[in-house]
Amino acid sequence: MRRMGCETKHVLPSLAELIATARVVSIPLAVPFRGITSREAILLHGPQGWTEFSPFVEYDDAEAVSWLSAALDFGWNPAPTALRVSVPVNATVPAVEPDQVADVLARFPGCRTAKVKVGEAGQTLAEDVARVREVRRVLGPEGRIRLDANGAWNVDEAEHAMHAMAEFDLEYIEQPCATIAELAELRTRTHYMDVLIAADESIRKASDPLEVAQAEAADVFVLKAQPLGGPNQVVTLAHAIGMPVVLSSALDTSIGITMGLFAAAALDELPYDCGLATVALLTDDVTDEPLTPINGELPVRRPEVSIQRLDRLAASPERTQWWHERLERCYALLASN
Repeated sequence: MRRMGCETKHVLPSLAELIATARVVSIPLAVPFRGITSREAILLHGPQGWTEFSPFVEYDDAEAVSWLSAALDFGWNPAPTALRVSVPVNATVPAVEPDQVADVLARFPGCRTAKVKVGEAGQTLAEDVARVREVRRVLGPEGRIRLDANGAWNVDEAEHAMHAMAEFDLEYIEQPCATIAELAELRTRTHYMDVLIAADESIRKASDPLEVAQAEAADVFVLKAQPLGGPNQVVTLAHAIGMPVVLSSALDTSIGITMGLFAAAALDELPYDCGLATVALLTDDVTDEPLTPINGELPVRRPEVSIQRLDRLAASPERTQWWHERLERCYALLASN
């Protein structure tokens, strides 16, 4: 089966049209995130407004083409109809030291759910436990904590980690293992612990994003608009899955965040806070009104891009050329589908 994120057929704008509006930006992060200290992106302008193409630099063109499909979906097609005016969101805590936790959480005003990164390369389980313990202390007993291991553990390691952090009353653990088979085995092994298993990479990196649901390998499905082809594709996928979903971001600017925000706003049910508040981890943004939490929620709106900010955040000529060349390659792949 073809990846759902690439199935939508666009009336493609010309490459020249894309290049004419393309603005490449580089935004420093407030806190390093999975080894990243700055976030690069291309902003494009289409009939529907500004849109974003920002696959991580390590992704190859075959994976990045879905991100371009998403950019064209959001810039050239109407967004899904919003059913709500705001979307509840979680805080995101990178793999920081415990004494940095309070400062990180302060960047997410009103958020009562925190997603905590664990399993970071070079760190120990004891460090993870200390970080999660501090998150629980800062949030208090009513706060909700979910973990994200980004597939770092095997099944035995994941089960051990879940036991080590069970005292913190976990909501769910996202992508504890890398493969669908491992997720399914872990879910069977740990059903008695009452901690849900969520899938992220196993959905957005799969040739068939429905495979996780078909294998009954997860309880919660994390969907990201850019990797999965755009907000319209995500809404279609969420309906096809028919199980609880969480809309999340890929450390986007406010323009990229808006793709996931409109997808989340179009769903009938949002049983969990969404992971769409990561603009709070950036030191700057491309708009004068960034999409950061207000009382733990994001308003459903399409921000206006500031040309002055685009100028200030412009990437170097070398990085701009690199992104233009990437855009051209991915465009050729998309046009050939």
